[in-house]
Amino acid sequence: MGGVLYLVGTPIGNLGDLSERARETLASVALVAAEDTRRSGRLLRGLDIRKPLVSMFEGNEEERAAELVERLEAGEDVAVVTDGGMPSISDPGYRVVQLAAEHGIDVRVIPGPSAAIAALVLSGLPTDRFVFEGFLPRRPGDRGRRLRALRQEPRTIVFFESPRRLPTLLREIVATLGDRRVAVCRELTKLHEEVLRGVAGEVLDAIADRQLKGEVAVVVEGERDPDPPDPAALLAEVRALVEQGMRTRDAARTVAERHGARANELYRAALSEG
Repeated sequence: MGGVLYLVGTPIGNLGDLSERARETLASVALVAAEDTRRSGRLLRGLDIRKPLVSMFEGNEEERAAELVERLEAGEDVAVVTDGGMPSISDPGYRVVQLAAEHGIDVRVIPGPSAAIAALVLSGLPTDRFVFEGFLPRRPGDRGRRLRALRQEPRTIVFFESPRRLPTLLREIVATLGDRRVAVCRELTKLHEEVLRGVAGEVLDAIADRQLKGEVAVVVEGERDPDPPDPAALLAEVRALVEQGMRTRDAARTVAERHGARANELYRAALSEG
């Protein structure tokens, strides 16, 4: 009889959020596959649990998945954990679940905290429909393409971002999606938990002189009106981007792409207005 693969949610900050079922599962399995064995080792020691640990991160997940499936087929129960939150949500786990399912192995979930869901419900933005984008690519061209693809997304959008790149993300949101309502959620469930709400430009100004630390989730309002606004509103957006330092031609192109307008017409209107 084969073993069971358990996906175990672990705390994203506050250790009190670990469920009793998660404790019992981690204590019962033969092996724990962890994103970072040092962090998970500290968690297990704090629970007085002694279990073999193997690493499973982005770079070795495919190879490790094959090894874990062999052990599962041999009858061992295996738990997968990440540094915090639910496995597979912007973390390792997907590949081993996929391979286990292909081999007919029983896969079970032990639900736990999720930074994406925690940020969503704290944001004050609509929660009935949402999309999770995780971390945007680091290359500017790839980031721009991903954001442009979301311009007419009506659902609330959840991103993960590092505190160092947070100002860049907020500027990109203003330039590509417009000055929408956002919620920047930092250090969730930890001592210095903080939620900053407002339109993206306001939040950007609020953090301008701060050196933020910790893990960050950014929740962004979906597109409320996919129809192009009137010409005066388009010109106002162009002016706002120019005031932030963008060249008039680039600002006109950005606003035109955002709303499906004609860049040349916007550019000429902006010049004549000035």
